[in-house]
Formats: sequence, structure tokens, C-alpha cells
Amino acid sequence: MKQILQDLKHGNTLVEEVPVPQVKQGCYLIRTRRTLISPGTERMLLEFGKAGWIDKARQQPDKVKQVIEKIKTDGLLPTIDAVRAKLDQAIPLGYCNVGTIVESGIKTGVSDSFPTGTRVASNGHHAEVVVVPKNLCVKIPDNVSDDEACFTVVGAIAMQGVRLADPSIGECFVVTGLGLVGLLTVQILIANGCRVLGIDYDSDKCALARRFGAQTVDLSKGIDPLAVAMSFSRGDGVDGVLITAATRSSEPVHQAAVMCRKRGRIVLVGVTGLNLRRDDFFKKELTFQVSCSYGPGRYDPFYEEKGNDYPIAYVRWTENRNMQAVLDLMASGKIDVAPLITHRFPIEKATEAYSLISDNREPYIGILLEYTDDPVKDIRIRDVKSKENTILLNDNEMRRVSSIATPTIGVIGAGDFAAKILLPALKQTGCRMKTIVSSTGVSSTLLGKKFGFEKSSTDTDELFTDSIIDTIFVTTRHDTHARFIIRALNAGKNVFTEKPLCLTEEELIAIKKAYIEAQGCNHRPLLMVGFNRRFAPHVEKMRQLLAPIDLPRAIIITVNGGNIPPHHWIQDPAVGGGRIIGELCHFVDLAKSLTRGRICGYKAVRMPSVTNDTLSLSLEFDDGSIATIHYFANGNKAYPKERMEVFCAGKILCLDNFRKLRGYGFAGFKKMFLFRQDKGHREEVKCFIEAVRNGKPSPISFQDIVETTKLTLEIAADS
Repeated sequence: MKQILQDLKHGNTLVEEVPVPQVKQGCYLIRTRRTLISPGTERMLLEFGKAGWIDKARQQPDKVKQVIEKIKTDGLLPTIDAVRAKLDQAIPLGYCNVGTIVESGIKTGVSDSFPTGTRVASNGHHAEVVVVPKNLCVKIPDNVSDDEACFTVVGAIAMQGVRLADPSIGECFVVTGLGLVGLLTVQILIANGCRVLGIDYDSDKCALARRFGAQTVDLSKGIDPLAVAMSFSRGDGVDGVLITAATRSSEPVHQAAVMCRKRGRIVLVGVTGLNLRRDDFFKKELTFQVSCSYGPGRYDPFYEEKGNDYPIAYVRWTENRNMQAVLDLMASGKIDVAPLITHRFPIEKATEAYSLISDNREPYIGILLEYTDDPVKDIRIRDVKSKENTILLNDNEMRRVSSIATPTIGVIGAGDFAAKILLPALKQTGCRMKTIVSSTGVSSTLLGKKFGFEKSSTDTDELFTDSIIDTIFVTTRHDTHARFIIRALNAGKNVFTEKPLCLTEEELIAIKKAYIEAQGCNHRPLLMVGFNRRFAPHVEKMRQLLAPIDLPRAIIITVNGGNIPPHHWIQDPAVGGGRIIGELCHFVDLAKSLTRGRICGYKAVRMPSVTNDTLSLSLEFDDGSIATIHYFANGNKAYPKERMEVFCAGKILCLDNFRKLRGYGFAGFKKMFLFRQDKGHREEVKCFIEAVRNGKPSPISFQDIVETTKLTLEIAADS
């Protein structure tokens, strides 16, 4: 299917062929009929992409600060790599979609679900098929056309701004900026019984606002908006101002304050500078509020992703109910969007539409993208590599080659970790990169092309049933790991999963059962977990230095993990498992790799907090060694993230952030310094692939993996 993507590095707009996504639980699979380009938001993305490095930095000063802090802690080269990786991606464009439901992921019997064939408006991307959570979909009234319904989401943005302004019948309001959102704001205010004054530099947009019933100030004609606003308000000052313009200047806010009466209301819906003048607000006791997108529920994963609605008695207007209200106004004729439609393009010519926006060669407001009525083939696997570069062998030949010389790889998950860390390391091993899978198909297609995969897909079943693929890498969210590991083992495939192994004791038991059964087969599949730090060059050097010393070690590991808010997915017990299971496991394995014994006791002391992720863990080993792991979420980002010290036989090793290792008391060794931070990812992948290629055991024993996992599960259960 076709989907529109934006290249953040160069600013190019792409119409890419990607696999059709699979419907997720709590979502609808929607066949698109129309989408609307949001000229403000999407033009901003175009301009950001086409800007040079310096201009990009100027547009995001907060990100520049983060980059500087990362240079201080991690070094220059890793920071440059991280910035390049962040920009070297394409993001889906669009959030105003109209289509028909073709498949539902809503549980049977849910009363507010829509049947297949329902026409809905949603915040889906510009793509022939989209997956959208149920709380972001609303049914379209029969008398509202597809063209009209495309304006639902931008209408909800305008609606939320109006709700925050809290207008009442007869009040007078100013709308500064008569773009798409501004003109919809004008109509909603008038429908609410208000008198409206619109302000803009564009004469045509002013004319449209007058057509909808507003008075206007055409700034291109040199008219003083303050004088007009005072006259418009009959000398009292306006009751409120909604700023729907996009500018870096703070002047619109100052102008709004001057226009307002005492205790007037100012709502920022668009984007402006925020250099507020205290006197403007102090003398009149003005209120100023920034509106958040479509309304309550926006950016709340429990509302948007999990489908938990807010009770109407307590939150009358959610983003979903705002979208419904906009459609109701359209159905009653109180919002007229037909005059706002200035251009139409078929999806195949979407690049022309974006060229119109970026070049600003002619006036535009509402730009529609049209999709054919032809059914989209349910193709969930796409070739992303030219046929002449594809290895063509029959199944028997491939299975023989894969088990001895050339492992054939399937990857599930195409997120940031895979893009920045795993896939570059995997590509260096010389494996056959067969299939990469992601939920939407966008990231798997782009990464598939970049790293030489033959196919991209949205169908995970493909990897487990493909007899040619012998090794699977799993880099998805934590709650999926156990399921994919068990399927891989049952299919006789080697499996590498990012940490953690699993989230529950029941999953661990099931994995152990599947692993033991798989070892009874002729081809004994390997299981590996991404505990990469034991493979770091500094850690390997530490093992070499400690190897001749047959005495217990005392280890201190300090992790400045930083705060992760409670609503983040990793803090969700059912999805991420929390940071004890999801991250502390790294450091338990690291400590184990530097001793000669097994864990025989532990004690965890936590600092009370909402997320339970600040703790000290003491470990005892049966060789007499001890280790203390301080995992702290209450530190500062300016401080290095990780530090490890090992005390043994009158000698000390101190490792700072996987860049500098210092030795005290070692003959012939004082320090080891790397310009580039290395946490062992490349060596880890290399060792695993070599084990697969040569029929060797997994670089980390199954016993070690289980022991680490069981310990972190127990600690998490005690919290």
C-alpha cells in the first residue's frame, strides 16, 4: 500500500510502498477514502527537514541542551552518531483521515464498537490503510460527506481552544490568524452565539471569515487592529482572544492582552513566542492558557492506546467527544468547510501537494488527498531488495548453508534500538538478512532497505513458518518477548531477544519447558538475551586482569538511570514490567560476569516512590564475592550514567561510563580509554552469530539467563 513519509534529514516527501498493517487489540483497521493535509503542522515538518544542522538546532534549543549534556557524559562521537540516527529516519505524515472500517480489533460484545463497513473520521496518517485506536475514531453522520469529514480532527483542535476560552452568548472574541484552524474557530464561536473579529495578513482569508459572519482586520492594508478591536468591543475591550497563528514572535500575545477587557481570556491554539510581559497580565488580571491539541485524553496512553474513556460526568468533553461535536455542527450546517477546500491531489501525486506547501507558489487552505475505491490487496510482506541481490537457493540448500556458514535472519521489531544498535551490528556479521517485521510496516520497510533485508512485513507468522529463516531477533516491547521466544524454540529456530527474557514467573516456566523440549531435537536452537555489558571491551579487560586472582571480589555498580514518568510504557507492569525487570537485569548479569560463583543470597532496599525504581541491591555469591548495585532514578542527567568499581586482593578497577577504565595496584596496567563509548552490543551480536554459525553453545548460558531473570522477578514481586 502507499503511505506518505517525511525524511527528517533532507526534508524530502516520499510516497512509499509499505506492507499493510495488522489490526491491533483495541484498534480498527481502516481503508482510507480521503485525508486532509494540515498546512500548519505539516509545513513545519517540511521546513524542519529542509533546514541545515544549524537551523535545526535553532528550532529546537531544548534538544541542543540535551546534545551538549550527552557530549559531556558519553563523548562527542557517540553523540554525533545518536543525532545522525535520530535524523536518519522518515516519519509518517498526516492526522486527518476518513475511511471505512475493514477489520476490528475490539473485543466482541463491546457496546460502543463500530461494525465493519462503518465510515469513520480519525487521526490516521496519509496511507491507504491505517490502524487507529477506538477512542480516536468517530462515526460520520450520513449527511456529512467524506470531503467535509476530513476536517474533523482540525475542527476538534479549534473546538478545544474555544472550550478553554469558555465563551457565552453575546460575548465578543478575536481570532488572530485565519488559517485552517482559525477559520474553523471563527465558525465555532459564531455557532456559540459570539461576535467575532478575525485578524490576518491574507485578504482572501479575511474575505472567507466575513463570509462566515465575522468582522475582519486585513493587516496587509495597514489597519490598526487595536483600534478596530476597541471599536468592535464598544470600548470595553474584547472578552477573549484565540491565537491560531504560527509565528516565532511574541507580539500576538502582547496584542491580545492589550485588546482584552479586565479579566479577559487568552488561549494559544497555534504557535507563538512566549515572552510574556507581566504588566499586560497584572493590570487586567488576564488568564492565559495553551490549548493541547484535540482535548482531554490527548497523549494519555491509557485513553488513546488502551481505550479507557473518561467518565462523561467528570470529563464532559474528551478528544473523541470534541470530534463528535464537530461532526454534529457539520451535519447541522453550522460549520461549512466546502469554501476551505482549495486543492485536490490523488495519493500518487502527494509530492506535488507538499511542493505547493513548501514553495508557497499559490494560495491554499484545505488540501485533500484522494484515494481510489479499488480494494487494497492485503499484502503484508514486501520485497525491499532487488532480485539480482537476493540469494536464491532451495530449502534444503538453504537449511544446510544456514546451519553451518550463513545464518538466515528474521527480525521482529524495527524501533530506535534496532535502527541504531542491533541492525548495524548484525549487518557486520555477514548473515543473510531475510525478513524484518514491524507493526505498521513503515519502519520495517525503511530499515529493510537500509540494512539489506530482502523483505519487510507486518506479519510475524511469516518468520516462524519460513523454513529458510533459522535465527530470529526480537526487539519488541517486553510483554511480547516470552511469546516470540516460545514460538521460535518450538519452530526449532535460534532466538536472540533483547532484555528482559520475560515478565512473569509463569512465562519463565513456559520458556524453560520450551527450551528443554527444543534441546531434544537434532538441531538444538540457541537462546540468547541481550545482556550486552558483559561483552564491552572494558569489561573483557577487567576479566583478563582479574583472572589470575583466585580470591573473592567486591563489586559496586552505580546506575544514574534518570527519571521515567509513571505513564511511560516501561513502567506499565503488563507491558514493560517496570525497570527492575526491564533494566536492573543488565547489571545483575554484569556483576555475575565478573565473579566465579553463583548468586546465593540477595537483599533489596528501596526508596519509596510511585515507580519503585530507586533501590540498592546487595548480592552474595557462593565464591565469597559480594556486589552492590545502586539503581537510582532520582539523579541528574549531567552526571555520567554508569560507574563500576571492583575491589580484589589489594587491587581496584574503576570503569566510568564505558569509556575510561583505571587500574590501581596492577603491574603494567593503569588505564584504558576509548573515544567512543562501547557497551558491548557489536561484540555481543558477533559472538551469538559465531555460535550459531559454528554450532557452539550460547555466549551466555541458559542457566545464567534463568538465574538473572528469576532474581529480578522476585525483587519486583516484593515491591
